[in-house]
Amino acid sequence: MTGTPATGTPISGTPTPFSADDYKARMDRAASAAADAGLAGLLVAPGPDMVWLTGYRPTADTERLTVLVLAAGQEPVLVVPTLEAPDAELAAGASALTLRDWTDGKDPYASTAPLLDVDGRFGISDNSWAMHLLGFQKELPNTSYVSLTEALPMLRAVKDAAELERLAAAGAAADAAYEEIKKVRFACRKETEIAADLADLLRRFGHSQVDFTVVGSGPNGANPHHEAGERVIVHGDMVVLDFGGLLHGYGSDTSRTVHVGEPDAEEQRVHDVVREAQEAGCRAVRPGAACQDVDRAARAVITEAGYGERFIHRTGHGIGVTTHEPPYMIEGEELPLVPGMCFSVEPGIYLPGRFGVRIEDIVTVTDDGVRRLNATPRELAIVD
Repeated sequence: MTGTPATGTPISGTPTPFSADDYKARMDRAASAAADAGLAGLLVAPGPDMVWLTGYRPTADTERLTVLVLAAGQEPVLVVPTLEAPDAELAAGASALTLRDWTDGKDPYASTAPLLDVDGRFGISDNSWAMHLLGFQKELPNTSYVSLTEALPMLRAVKDAAELERLAAAGAAADAAYEEIKKVRFACRKETEIAADLADLLRRFGHSQVDFTVVGSGPNGANPHHEAGERVIVHGDMVVLDFGGLLHGYGSDTSRTVHVGEPDAEEQRVHDVVREAQEAGCRAVRPGAACQDVDRAARAVITEAGYGERFIHRTGHGIGVTTHEPPYMIEGEELPLVPGMCFSVEPGIYLPGRFGVRIEDIVTVTDDGVRRLNATPRELAIVD
């Protein structure tokens, strides 16, 4: 890394692990929410929902059926292939559920069918394999299914104190990475080199997983999800930095825009508009406000400044055990904000062929307003 090296000290110690009781409470809450939504139960596939509900993450992405069956009034059952059962038994939430295994050569859908209402409507993980959904439909033709995001969009949205602690630590680690990246040389280096520096810094400050390191220099900054490429950054470039990943199983995601050398008047003005819009979005966060109110507040500032058509994405997304999840801060989303919800506030302006600006913080709704989980300066930083 070119520049002053980071100390590499993690931001916080390892938090107390979630207990079997924590996972039981989550499974009970999910089953109850399913019943309230008129569902016979939930079918949860390997992925973030299963990790959040049970602590179990299969060691391999396999075609063999693995599914958590939840229904109000029934004990949770985790169906796994026999060869995966030893790992499943070690999951933190294993003692709060019943493990049922099936062997190769047997029909896993027939084995699972007795756990399900033959005429029921079930919520099913968005990332479930089509072959498994079709297998259940063939075995139980009178059942029907709806995605968990559609049926229970708030399932993981409200975080408890232990989850907020992890999200705050992830945000602080991302902030530390940003403070260090400002010390490196940008000019005459490729975007991929800066992206590699960012990934290294996230890991040094405790991240176990890096999900993305967007580095959009000059005209590439006008693409919000630009993949860092071989473009060489030059003096006079605006550079959008958007990076995050997982620390202690919970996500970070922050964006800042820096400038190589002094900006011109228009670049500074555009950045000032985005910073004002981001402040307005954060001020709109309070219990009882609708998700769309956050989007409206940020978007109004950018529209009034004459750049409305150049703000081309939603203002924010939820974050937790994944870096993108419900709820979404966008027009038409009327879900009310409640304490414990965590999401990004990240307006931007993108001028094709020229440059882009985005500023992003993760925030959480408090009893009386908002708390930012990112604290680095939002002013336009000048880098070498």
